[in-house]
Amino acid sequence: MFGPPMPEEPANAKAVPIPPSRPDGTEAPSDREIFGPPAPRMLPDKRSSAPRPATMPLEEAACRTRLKVLGVEFEEFAPQSDVEGCALPFALKLQRLSRQIDIEPDAIINCATAEASARFAANIIAPAAKAEFGDELTVVGQASAYVCRPRNGTRKLSEHAFGNALDIARFTLAKGTAVDVEPAPPEKNAKFLGVVRKAACGPFKTVLGPGSDADHAQHFHFDLAPRRNGGTFCQ
Repeated sequence: MFGPPMPEEPANAKAVPIPPSRPDGTEAPSDREIFGPPAPRMLPDKRSSAPRPATMPLEEAACRTRLKVLGVEFEEFAPQSDVEGCALPFALKLQRLSRQIDIEPDAIINCATAEASARFAANIIAPAAKAEFGDELTVVGQASAYVCRPRNGTRKLSEHAFGNALDIARFTLAKGTAVDVEPAPPEKNAKFLGVVRKAACGPFKTVLGPGSDADHAQHFHFDLAPRRNGGTFCQ
């Protein structure tokens, strides 16, 4: 019914190695030689090849001074780069957004985004939490800061690839209330999240969240993407 049985392999049978070269002694061509170099996973950005000063530029130092005045806690972090074009030459490890507001976990980020996030947390998120819940904002839960990757569904480098973006998934208040960014939050949470999302458009150049697309259903994406005439993209 199933045909004759296959003969068993002799017990002393040995695997025959694949010859590394042709019979004439020359090496067989590699896949790279046959098909060419692989296409890059991500397309370079002009920031990918920007000069990397040996010393910290004045604007970077000034930004750090402003962070200290705001009560932001941070540490200098090793420069980040990748052959695909990701680049964060003057990285920070952001540890607290202010003396009152923590960020969890610590975020590897550029100074401009750290400053924008700290000011936004103190001036907008904390007052909105107080107004809606009668409680103090204590923790901003971040889901992503610097990560070397393309934008979702494209080969264009994400703002995350330059430490120029922060994703926020949760806000925690002093009495333990946790407000998650989600597609259909409870009414009170929805009002608070709506205030935060609307106010973010301006301080940040890109604002995305639930309803923008499936990739942003569980967090807000805020970034400082350079746009023509200082415009914004809020969706």
